[in-house]
Amino acid sequence: MNYVSFTAPDGTATWGVSREGRVYDLGPSGTGTAASLKELVVVGRFGKLAEAEVLAAPSYDEAEIAFLPPITDPAKILCIGVNYRSHQEETGKTKQKAPTVFTRFADSQMGHLAPALMPESTTQYDYEGEMALVISKDAYRVSAEDAWDHVAGYAAYNDFSVRDWQLAATQWTPGKNFPGTGAFGPYLVPATDLGDVDQLKLETRVNGEVRQSASVADLYFSIPQIIEYVTAWTKLSPGDVIVTGTPGGVGLFMEPKGFLSAGDVVEVEITGLGTLRNTVALDAV
Repeated sequence: MNYVSFTAPDGTATWGVSREGRVYDLGPSGTGTAASLKELVVVGRFGKLAEAEVLAAPSYDEAEIAFLPPITDPAKILCIGVNYRSHQEETGKTKQKAPTVFTRFADSQMGHLAPALMPESTTQYDYEGEMALVISKDAYRVSAEDAWDHVAGYAAYNDFSVRDWQLAATQWTPGKNFPGTGAFGPYLVPATDLGDVDQLKLETRVNGEVRQSASVADLYFSIPQIIEYVTAWTKLSPGDVIVTGTPGGVGLFMEPKGFLSAGDVVEVEITGLGTLRNTVALDAV
């Protein structure tokens, strides 16, 4: 099932399941099964709803709703930098001994079809197509062998990056946290629906041109290794998000540079997870 958080036509923030172009409302403006998709994960019902329960809910056409990030209020968003072999090659950062981890704030995120906001202060606005995972239960000092049991589901992510702010110092936080730069969605798909995620393909397109194309199997640090490393030093909770890395092909390393401009349409498509689409807009003060 494709789970989705959204704003209903009456303006209520809610969640549900998207099926063949219709969204069934199981949240506050629908059946009230849970207050949010995050709460559904917390209580252990994510990925376990019966089809009859879903189809009994009030529904809307997808065109009637506004997509929100699947998890609107994660306590932690941890992003893994330079984690595809092809991206390591283009950056020259090879043979890493540990994952590069940086944080993104929840209020920097937006949903599918929302504008990707390019601040006026940059001339180096870039895309990073990625796959995100959502933690299913408390996770602290989790071994790689037990890591899969702590993954609720997966979604597409676009870690839009303000490169001049990111690279001004050794810490990347400023360039990764402008408002409207963390695109997440459109759907959160249960891990049990996907099988072997190494078989998934990630593709990023700018105005229809393929810029990034890779198999998830190209991750340098695998998902179990990431979870083991991260939970060795911080406790993760249900609904927390890990963004696993981007392949080679980002605009920064193209010749000439492939930075984004207002009006550019950026799509991140991942097998089984749908296509995340955002149009760049100038965030003018």
